Amino acid sequence: MVETLRQTYLDPSVLQQMGTMKLRAKRLAEGVIAGLHRSPHHGGSVEFSEYIEYSPGHELRHVDWKVYGKTDRYYVKRFEDETNLEAYAVIDASGSMSFQGESAPLSKLTYARYLAATLAYLLVRQGDAVGAMGFADTTGAFLPAATRATHLDDILYLMDNLEATGTTALAESMRRVAQQARRRSLVMVFSDFLDADEEVANLLRVLRSRRLDVALFHILDAAELTLPYEGLTIFEGMEEDGDLLVDPDDIRDSYQKAMADHCAWLKSNCQKADIGYLRTTTDAPIEEICYRFIRRRG
Repeated sequence: MVETLRQTYLDPSVLQQMGTMKLRAKRLAEGVIAGLHRSPHHGGSVEFSEYIEYSPGHELRHVDWKVYGKTDRYYVKRFEDETNLEAYAVIDASGSMSFQGESAPLSKLTYARYLAATLAYLLVRQGDAVGAMGFADTTGAFLPAATRATHLDDILYLMDNLEATGTTALAESMRRVAQQARRRSLVMVFSDFLDADEEVANLLRVLRSRRLDVALFHILDAAELTLPYEGLTIFEGMEEDGDLLVDPDDIRDSYQKAMADHCAWLKSNCQKADIGYLRTTTDAPIEEICYRFIRRRG
């Protein structure tokens, strides 16, 4: 089933050739919705509207005519809870997020922007309130959660104009969101989490204790996991760390182990704190990652 769905997904590199961020988010969201329709599982939402086949007694105003045009079948939206979800997309725009391996279609920041924009589009599409914030060495522009039609444009504009620079102020950013978000809000954090440490782990647990629903999207470049380079290489620090001249062959095994240990540590801390954790690389179809996120929470 996964392979069938995968064939319909946009290649991440194609997104760069498309128009506005809103158009990209819309196209990606359509792919996610199509995947949900084809899923053999019932439901599967993060408070997203659920689609069920029409039967006598359903209100015609809830029929999704776009879906009918594509499938020639009638589906209606079913809302399990009329209380709007409040969600925040928090995007890491520090220097390390600008990394893009030689074979990668997108930088980590660009991938994070598209992923966050797609989820924001899906949430706003069904009437949920969404806010957003970018951060690097300090917290950046903050948009409180809102449901008005023009608010999505403001969110996508913020995401589209993030630039990777500076160091990472992850802990400070989490504190700011905690101050702004009401209880039971969904806080989605998009980052490479390379600087995640015990302070960050403790803060994530604090967020959960305040009854916030937290989900981490751990975004890495495939090259960061394998260190595929050959020969004497200069590695440039992206967050004021300076440069390092080294032969990758001498450190590859220890590097891969250290990276695997760090990822395992982050995942384990999330599991212990009942925090959603989803790791991806920038060559994975964005719709598939959204689909996996929704299905896991379904």
